[in-house]
Amino acid sequence: MKKGIEISGAIFATEGDVNHDEFLDKFIEFVEANGWEFGGGSKQVDEDGNDIRG
Repeated sequence: MKKGIEISGAIFATEGDVNHDEFLDKFIEFVEANGWEFGGGSKQVDEDGNDIRG
C-alpha cells in the first residue's frame, strides 16, 4: 500500500495575487522534480475561501 500526502489549504502572495496557471506550473514542476506524482484538483479562491470563476 502506497502512502501519500493530502493537502488542503490556500496559497496567497504576500503582495499582489497568485496566478492560478503560474502556480500550477511551478507546483507540478516541484512535484515531478522530486519523482512524485500529483492527483487532484485546484481552484482559484478569494481571501474568504470563495471560488473565483474566471
